Amino acid sequence: MAEEIKSESEKKKEDWMNSKWRPMMGWMYMLVCTMDFVVFPVLWSLLQAMSHGQVTSQWQPVTLQGAGLFHMAMGAVLGVAAYGRTKEKVAGAA
Repeated sequence: MAEEIKSESEKKKEDWMNSKWRPMMGWMYMLVCTMDFVVFPVLWSLLQAMSHGQVTSQWQPVTLQGAGLFHMAMGAVLGVAAYGRTKEKVAGAA
């Protein structure tokens, strides 16, 4: 069988995706947690205080609904990604 020949731009696109998806997942998860546990609760309380004069209900984090399945899934994805990257580095160094 003949090997598939890839242009330099195709190789660069593939390399970019392979090297950047793990950090992007980490940054995305950190942003989601910051918004759901810090920014939105503060905004929710300010909104209540400005409209009713007092805070009567607490912010319910969206990512904790469904028994926190989102956090378990992200932990699994990031954990497996980190493990895989470690294996790649060790194999490349040997």
